[in-house]
Amino acid sequence: MSTAITFSEYGGPEVLSVSQIPAPEPGPGQVRIRVRAAAVNPIDLRIRAGIMGGAFPVTFPHVPGWDVAGVVDKAGEGAGFAVGDEVFGVASVGGYSEYALLQTPFAKPKALSFETAAGMITVGEAAYRALKHLGAQAGQTLLIHGAGGSVGAIAVQLAVARGVTVIGTVAEQDTERISALGATAVRYGEGWAGRVKAAAPAGVDFVFDASGAGVLGESVSLVGDAGKVITIADPSFAEHGVRFTGMDPKDRFPQALPQLADLIAAGKLDVPVWRAYPLAEAAQAHADIEAGRNQGKVVLLP
Repeated sequence: MSTAITFSEYGGPEVLSVSQIPAPEPGPGQVRIRVRAAAVNPIDLRIRAGIMGGAFPVTFPHVPGWDVAGVVDKAGEGAGFAVGDEVFGVASVGGYSEYALLQTPFAKPKALSFETAAGMITVGEAAYRALKHLGAQAGQTLLIHGAGGSVGAIAVQLAVARGVTVIGTVAEQDTERISALGATAVRYGEGWAGRVKAAAPAGVDFVFDASGAGVLGESVSLVGDAGKVITIADPSFAEHGVRFTGMDPKDRFPQALPQLADLIAAGKLDVPVWRAYPLAEAAQAHADIEAGRNQGKVVLLP
């Protein structure tokens, strides 16, 4: 058996409970891992609340979570990894559990902690994907909405490393941190477009919205082309002719994860983990994220 977090109805953090479920068995090409860390992502909260039923339908009882890191406990035929190997990846079944199956595991660099390895998966891939789709080059200017969030902060670092000039909209408390990463931080909220224009008098070439804060209309006006704006968070994207990326698995770049892991291990990319909670405190972790208390990634420790 495996200790896991499950929910059997939609609702607030209180619907999460500790349960015993059968330990999954790996099939051909899969590995089962003893989970050492599982990331809590905002999408987990929306699925739990029942507001993502169209895109992510669930069967009750449901084990939430995807991003995990741990040690191979059992390997299926042709898996490519052996018992004892340290790996990370996206769980085939819910990740808030003692044991999880990985269809596509990646070797975890020794210098990378289990907590950071799990914490960087969804946010790192999302940041990499958005930049790849936009294609911003050295010398161009990119505006990132929500630059203080986990996805936005990674995108800032990746873009700056490529020679892209980055403007980031942030909360007041994130200004210093995002500026230190090499971006020009401007305060989000009413009047943000004017502040961006003042920070980038030569104009903005591309916009990445990681905030979902209703900024797409003004963003399109700012760059003059909806094709140069992309969002991972705003459901009104179609109204503005903007591309939404993330719902289609074919649209993702999991092959970027080893590269991102190596950058973190080498100290060239920072993905801070704000807090690690025991698995049994998953409800508190969800509550803290919903209240906006976290400044960085949140992970569970089974």
